[in-house]
Amino acid sequence: MKSAGEFDLIEFIRAQQSVDRPDVRVGIGDDAALLHVPDAHSLVLCSDTLNEGIHFPTGTDPESIGWKSLAVNLSDLAAMGATPAWCLLNLCLPESDARWLSRFTTGFFELAAAHNVALVGGDTTRGPLSISVTACGFVPDGLALKRSGAHVGDDIWVSGTLGDAALALRRMLASESVPHPLLEALDRPEPQVALGKALRSLATSCIDVSDGILQDLGHIATASGLAARVNVDHLPSSADFDALAGRKERLQLQSSGDDYALCFTADPACQSALLELAGALSLSLTRIGTCVAGQGVEVLRHGVPIAHGHRGHSHF
Repeated sequence: MKSAGEFDLIEFIRAQQSVDRPDVRVGIGDDAALLHVPDAHSLVLCSDTLNEGIHFPTGTDPESIGWKSLAVNLSDLAAMGATPAWCLLNLCLPESDARWLSRFTTGFFELAAAHNVALVGGDTTRGPLSISVTACGFVPDGLALKRSGAHVGDDIWVSGTLGDAALALRRMLASESVPHPLLEALDRPEPQVALGKALRSLATSCIDVSDGILQDLGHIATASGLAARVNVDHLPSSADFDALAGRKERLQLQSSGDDYALCFTADPACQSALLELAGALSLSLTRIGTCVAGQGVEVLRHGVPIAHGHRGHSHF
């Protein structure tokens, strides 16, 4: 069936879900969801909106849009050290295209199942293609990671690699070939949920890299009342990025955002534990700088301060 009514779409979405959580007392089908938060835990909420032509190029396959719409929210939960549990999905669609929706929910529920996330409600409406997701999770009381908490002398770390998604988008818009790993970084980022939970006992502050490493690190510096000194020579990159990114554009690409890595601070005494954690999770963790007295973000290349105007993504 090419098109369907609003309630047919809602029923179709509900039928695609495979996650069944006992803490969902009332889910899709009522005026609101009724959920149980475990004792001695705090509820963690986040929300993101993805608009066609801004957050994903026109023509992006629906499976990838579904995956990414949930992934960017799970990345926020990861940055708080939270365990994902539930989500709400608001869909604004140009038309009630059942085939498009089937492909969208395939990607969405694939990631949801991987993290045991139950869809418990939302809304559907007509208009320009836009997807809003609210993700919910929980964290033991007193153990949530925050942007504040970094101390002078703390090391600055980042997970994974930086710049792959930005380079993929640039090549795509220029009608150039995009290696599959770079395209996956753009379309299907992997939220670092396991890392976020493991960092509860190791990190002093944390943020996910959505708007760019320098801009997002600046939020930690501001919230913690200090300065972040970053060595750009240490920013981690993938082999595909190294092969295709020009020397002069590397820093701009690596600070453009859409990476969904975790940037965090930790006491230098935790270095061995962090490297051991990286091995256990099969995930690279790279020390990229130090927290110092002052304000803002200081950028160094070969140990020498440099000026860099490109600070990351901004909607306005």
